[in-house]
Amino acid sequence: MEPKFAKGGKLEKWHPVFESFTTLAFTPANVTQKGAHIRDGVDLKRTMITVILAMVPCLLFGIYNTGHWEMVAAAGDRSLDFWADGGAKFMAGLWVVLPLIVVSYGVGLTIEFIFGIMRGHSLHEGFLVSGMLIPLVMPADVPLWMVGVATAFAVIIGKEIFGGTGMNILNVALTARAFLFFAYPTSMSGDKVWMAGNEAAVDGFTGSTALGDLATFMSDKPVFENLDAYTNNYSLMDSVWGMIPGSVGETSVVAILIGALLLLFTGVGSLRIMASFFIGGYVMGLILNAFGGNEFLDLPAHFHLAIGGFAFGAVFMATDPVTASQTATGKIIYGFLGGVIAILIRVLNPAYPEGVMLAILFMNVMAPIIDHYVVQGNIKRRLKRVKTA
Repeated sequence: MEPKFAKGGKLEKWHPVFESFTTLAFTPANVTQKGAHIRDGVDLKRTMITVILAMVPCLLFGIYNTGHWEMVAAAGDRSLDFWADGGAKFMAGLWVVLPLIVVSYGVGLTIEFIFGIMRGHSLHEGFLVSGMLIPLVMPADVPLWMVGVATAFAVIIGKEIFGGTGMNILNVALTARAFLFFAYPTSMSGDKVWMAGNEAAVDGFTGSTALGDLATFMSDKPVFENLDAYTNNYSLMDSVWGMIPGSVGETSVVAILIGALLLLFTGVGSLRIMASFFIGGYVMGLILNAFGGNEFLDLPAHFHLAIGGFAFGAVFMATDPVTASQTATGKIIYGFLGGVIAILIRVLNPAYPEGVMLAILFMNVMAPIIDHYVVQGNIKRRLKRVKTA
């Protein structure tokens, strides 16, 4: 088939589409002819597929968790056993989550192919990961048309206008979430029923996320009377295992850490960014605990690391190699400040129950500046050593 898509063939203009699928399935035939290079089958597509495999535990647990909370919403009873009727819950969750994935990849890849044909290059591999991240950071009940619009906005405005993969300054998946967050805040902010099937919920039933309920302490009508009641309802172990409502792939810290181990073992993820992000969030939590004064400030620092999208953002979003800092020292600064700002926004700005998204997007913009000053600092230190010598 290849000659038909090669230069001069009848389907020459469709070569980017053909090349994208063949290199996804097979090792590219192009090899270096001279110079010192490592020749193996590891290219950008293989790297991206590794990230997708790392997200599989989050995806599978997210599907199950979505099915569980759909049944909870239908019954209006939070006391339902999480592990009972596992097969039915997984199928119910799959029926909700699968369309999100199909829409994300369908819209995103279509736009990628259009730009590829217009520019004469193959499909940008970066969307292989972004296409999975987008549904994982969405609430289960988000309308499919919103996912489609947000994906189109993120791919066109967040990436393609900058030149495509490797040129974008903002994380594509977070750009999609940010678009929906500001365009349709009541569907994304966590202050209303969050789970699929909520239309069947009984009157007075709340399906808010852990962060949504925590933010009510800043209002006149909190959902829980005190912090002890809150932590009893959202226990630390439930939050770590992920047995709480939230975005599809963000609830289970255990599933996220399994993915993190795979990324670190293969060298795809950055330990400096992950570790410094968690440390920054924990330090900021301790500082806020020292001030105290309300339930948000008094929530133990380690709770902040287990609820919301903090762990997911630290592992899969902040470590994006395109939008994160590139220098070793810069990665530590980038991750630490990202964790600090995430908890700072979460606690001190009740309008945004989740601060991870805004913190990482802000640090995406700051990453080149951080690297610039790190490099300049290295140059100055070396010049001083030269003068001393």
